[in-house]
Amino acid sequence: MTQREWPERLWIVRHGESAGNVARDAAYAAGLAVIDISHRDVDVPLSGLGEQQSGALGSWFAARPEAERPNVVLASPYLRARETAAIIARAGGVTADAATIIDERLREKEFGVLDRLTKVGIEQKFPDQAALRARIGKFYFRPPGGESWCDVILRLRSVVDTISLHHSRSGSRVLIVAHQVIVLCMRYLLEELSESEILSIDRAGEVANCGVTEYVLDGGDSSEGRLRLATYNFVAPLEEAGAPVTSRPDAPAGAK
Repeated sequence: MTQREWPERLWIVRHGESAGNVARDAAYAAGLAVIDISHRDVDVPLSGLGEQQSGALGSWFAARPEAERPNVVLASPYLRARETAAIIARAGGVTADAATIIDERLREKEFGVLDRLTKVGIEQKFPDQAALRARIGKFYFRPPGGESWCDVILRLRSVVDTISLHHSRSGSRVLIVAHQVIVLCMRYLLEELSESEILSIDRAGEVANCGVTEYVLDGGDSSEGRLRLATYNFVAPLEEAGAPVTSRPDAPAGAK
């Protein structure tokens, strides 16, 4: 029988609310140019609410039969994603033998010189970049020292290949824990969307913290099987547990 290309299920989850999300909201509310947070982006932890959201999602996974829980976890190296994955696992949300693999290709989009700046800050400090982004559009705009969405997609193409090559055996169920832009760019790749289609999805609403995007394999064990989108930005696990739903972006408004 020809080797199939995909796992039985694939979940892509944004991390729980982070301290950076909270600091960003405070900066925008005060009309500040700079987001007041001392951590490197890679070291920003979950907020208390983010820990609650992660626990609620872990309990939701744990309520499934073991044969329907993730048995492979791929996580961004950023602390907020690693903490989310660890809390899900501690809640019993993955199988007992599930391996957690930290993959730097799943890291947050890099903002370069625009890091920690609000929209006001970008317009004040880098008006030329604000104008360039408005002309080029967010899909192709690359700030100095940073990444465009296309750059993120380029590194994610090899993640998709890794999943296909190493996590597509019968019974494989893969959970990815990463960031908002990663969720959207994975949708772009897996569903073969256009620039306009993925940006339309993005404009419709932010990806919720601990929101679940789920794909299910259609076509059984044959190589013709394809992943079908089952749910996007699914937040019922949080609502059922009484954990507030948040969808604050990590990126500055002019850089994400």
